[in-house]
Amino acid sequence: MAGEDLRYLIENVNKVIVGKDETVRLLVVGLLTSGHILIEDAPGLGKTMLALALAKSISADFKRIQFTPDLLPSDVTGGFVYSPKSGEFDFRKGPVFTNLLLADEINRTTPRAQSALLECMQEYKVTIDGTTFPLHQPFVVIATENPIEHLGTYPLPEAQVDRFLMKINMGYLSVEEEVKVISGQKVTHPIETISPVMDLEKVLSLQERVKNIEISNHVLEYIVRLVSATRKKKDEIKLGASPRASIALMKASCAWALLEGRDYAVPDDVAKLAPWILKHRIVLQPKVSITGRVPEDAIADLLRTTPIP
Repeated sequence: MAGEDLRYLIENVNKVIVGKDETVRLLVVGLLTSGHILIEDAPGLGKTMLALALAKSISADFKRIQFTPDLLPSDVTGGFVYSPKSGEFDFRKGPVFTNLLLADEINRTTPRAQSALLECMQEYKVTIDGTTFPLHQPFVVIATENPIEHLGTYPLPEAQVDRFLMKINMGYLSVEEEVKVISGQKVTHPIETISPVMDLEKVLSLQERVKNIEISNHVLEYIVRLVSATRKKKDEIKLGASPRASIALMKASCAWALLEGRDYAVPDDVAKLAPWILKHRIVLQPKVSITGRVPEDAIADLLRTTPIP
């Protein structure tokens, strides 16, 4: 039953996002684990539409923050505002009080504004002036950034990057797929015609199903060996992945198993998701980066050399 519900969800999003089935499936993994997704790619490839299509498909409250250099932390979280009527300071909620938050061009704002999301992403709450406000459930951040433009951008701090479950890319379409996209938008955009296929109560139920997916000690040891290996290759990797990466890989593997219609995770689930979960969490040595190698290359080597149980 869960597999059928998820299939309908993926098919519904695919009505808007053509030719990106794997990307949509990865996004659904984020939803199932309350994991946040960082999408890095060139403009015009459908990053915003992907987030909006998912929100409409699950009847979720959707808000968007356009990150700019003048954005303040209170523009993200909200804050206390004096009310002349009551004579007191009332809390005015910011856009983080939603189910699905699109943090558009997150690297265009200052580190101070970026840090406003840290507590939200890790603890699913907001603390202002000593008062804590829980966020809505489910709560998922989908952040986008453009890797081409560097003028007026601020690199995300490692502490924030580590809070993203996965970093994914959209990529360009084939000729046939692009023809299908432009022909489908001749009259109206497909986002205007899709309808929800599940509600938030169902989403929360599926998240509980993920928590009950069986994962053996052998698979857990495989995850830890793989992640810890990123910390041991000092000649190539300057900064390895943290234990948070191991937790993320475990949760994502369980979610992928549910997508595949299984009630147990296998090593192949781990190997499938490891590149997406680890590549933004490791930093290569400068002498390695100048050779043209990227984190994906280092992770591919680790997957080949780490014994599979």
